[in-house]
Amino acid sequence: MTTDIIIINRNLRILDNAALYYGSLRSNYIVVYLYDENYWKANGKSSRQLKFSNDCLKELNEDLREVHSKINIFEGNFDDLKNWIHANYKDYFIHMNHCTDVGYFRDGFERFKNYFQKKIKIYDDFGLQLDNFDRDSWSKNWNHIMNKDVLGPPKISHNKDEIQLTDFKSYQAKLNSNLKHSKSIQKGGTSIANDLLETFLEHRCEGYRTKMSSPVLSEKTCSRLSPHFTYGSVSIRQVYQQLNKLLPLLNNKKDLYSFKKRLYWHCHFVQKLHTEPELEFNSMHRMCDDLRTEHDDEMIEKWITGKTGFPFLDACMKFLQTDGWINFRMRAMIMSFASYNMWQPWQKTSPLLARLFTDYEPGIHISQVQMQSGVTGINLPRIYSVTKQSMDQDPNAYWIKSLLPELKKFDPKIIHNANLNGSYLPKIVDLKASAKFARDRVWSIRKDKAFKEEAKLVYLKHGSRRKRKLTAN
Repeated sequence: MTTDIIIINRNLRILDNAALYYGSLRSNYIVVYLYDENYWKANGKSSRQLKFSNDCLKELNEDLREVHSKINIFEGNFDDLKNWIHANYKDYFIHMNHCTDVGYFRDGFERFKNYFQKKIKIYDDFGLQLDNFDRDSWSKNWNHIMNKDVLGPPKISHNKDEIQLTDFKSYQAKLNSNLKHSKSIQKGGTSIANDLLETFLEHRCEGYRTKMSSPVLSEKTCSRLSPHFTYGSVSIRQVYQQLNKLLPLLNNKKDLYSFKKRLYWHCHFVQKLHTEPELEFNSMHRMCDDLRTEHDDEMIEKWITGKTGFPFLDACMKFLQTDGWINFRMRAMIMSFASYNMWQPWQKTSPLLARLFTDYEPGIHISQVQMQSGVTGINLPRIYSVTKQSMDQDPNAYWIKSLLPELKKFDPKIIHNANLNGSYLPKIVDLKASAKFARDRVWSIRKDKAFKEEAKLVYLKHGSRRKRKLTAN
């Protein structure tokens, strides 16, 4: 009888999991999780992401017990897994969910798919167009996918194979002994994702549209579901449909419509990396790779460790190091400072920043990094002012002082302008001069006719066609 081999990677949930559901229909299946140590050392990956992933994996393993199944850990890479399947099974079929990820994963994934060809089924994920990509029809296709029925749990497994793979309990014990992190780092798992969604829809979403810009207020007001989307402890479709179901009954419709649009944009940006994997290393507009050809390791180190001499920026980095998360506005400012004021190539700074994010989703992170670096060709350059953001988002400097207690006696105005007269770290750049330099350089290249011609091609491939407002249906 055919054995269905279900390989899971980042869709770590029991419901609305296509590979798990369809792979279980013959009730003769095994579930395999591929643990590749080198993957977690790849571009932007880190141990805090692995910790979150394992939280999700643990709960999924517990849920699988209800259907007489479990997670089997395969330690190695895709080539090793290919050899193991080939050596141990003759009558088999492989099921996997698609995953848009970093180059290390993509390369192994492609070799694996190409080797098995007719013995493997790859299921769509994130509402992407995996084949026959057409940006003009993308929005309609996304809405169609989001409105499909949520898949139920897998069927009960009757598989009795003796599988010689790593015991899940031993695997967890080995990893957990090496994954010690701050208690502020978010925990993974479907039950936590469901609780976050419930509290967000019930009351935390109030004022979401404005409060999400504040590093102080956003910690509670944002949904905080981003790492759960990354590792799939809940599907975007589940959240989308639950939101639609409750919208007519809730008062905060404007805030929730704003959140709903971000579900769409999440997938929109992941599609960019799937469509053009080279974006992991090359600017969307290739002429922009000539803008920043040199880098300064010492300056980058001061930036990533929160020692720039600008209290608000340094506070953001300290918060991010401790919590593994910060709101979008601050992410944009952090990256804008690195690319414009420091004038460092995004290829050098992006992976360092990604490692700090528990919710690192390569398609979103890389797209946003390029937007905030002015290298897409289709987005107008925006240079964030650290001084303005400091005054706007933390006027009394309470948040800054909580993260940089050495500044607790200073007047907020002095802190915002970083005029601390030797009482704090020296500023690594002059804000006004560096912003002018960056603005002049970026706009000089954008005026070029060849630049404009290529920008049109970039838009045709990656630009959003979606202009109308999302509706509840």
